[in-house]
Amino acid sequence: MSPTPVPSVRVGRVGEVPASTRDLVRWGETLAAIARTGLAFTKNLYEQERYQEVLSVAGDIRAAAASALARDGQPVATSAANDLVLEWMGDVRQGTAGYVTPKVAVGAIVGNDEGQILLVQRADSGAWLYPTGWADVGYSAAEVAVKEVLEETGIDAEPVRLVMVLDGLRLGFTQVPLYSLVFHLRTVGGTLRAHPLECADVGWFGEDSLPAPLANAGVWSAHAFAAIRGDSAEVLFDWPRRPIWRREAPKATPADSGLSFAHEKAPRYTRPHEGR
Repeated sequence: MSPTPVPSVRVGRVGEVPASTRDLVRWGETLAAIARTGLAFTKNLYEQERYQEVLSVAGDIRAAAASALARDGQPVATSAANDLVLEWMGDVRQGTAGYVTPKVAVGAIVGNDEGQILLVQRADSGAWLYPTGWADVGYSAAEVAVKEVLEETGIDAEPVRLVMVLDGLRLGFTQVPLYSLVFHLRTVGGTLRAHPLECADVGWFGEDSLPAPLANAGVWSAHAFAAIRGDSAEVLFDWPRRPIWRREAPKATPADSGLSFAHEKAPRYTRPHEGR
């Protein structure tokens, strides 16, 4: 009896574009999340052993990525692969509590009457960015945005609308898997002052006089100033890749980086087994 044919699956060939350190971070974190989630739900000893092997591979990938980033002079906490695996295993929880998902960060694009943007200089990295912080339990996302602006800059602000939903790991913002919800806020009061622990400096800046170093400005700055001027009412977000795991070539502009606006029409998303 002849074997049943197995449908072919179109897989992105990594060799088309050399894999970057950013790819290693994303792949390692994804494998670790899959393995930890599997360990949270399975009671089968064989499956537990296989997931632990996957976790070990993920640790090797992440450790290699951290070493590469450190050699490039980027601020990164380097850890041995075994230490990463022990840390991940210590976070495994049973059932739904153990389902690994991205963390949520909330950012705030705050403008003033002069069309300037409010930026803070991070105390840890020295880079300038709009106020941002982790989402807190008990707060809505918009409430977190208001709280972060007040805490980091001393400025009272009120939310206008959501302007960006970004995948920080995909865009290379961070080594921690996270989604960033960025709101546009308008100033309503307060006195400018930097948070004594989190911020080295704070200030208002025009589009043609932004400070350096500015974190990932090529992705968000044009859209942020458009929101402040009232030119755009669309949400910027990451468009689905086809297929998801294909290595993406470096892009020169935000328009080419896989980011899309809510109103834009894009080709229908094609699943890996379609369109052969």
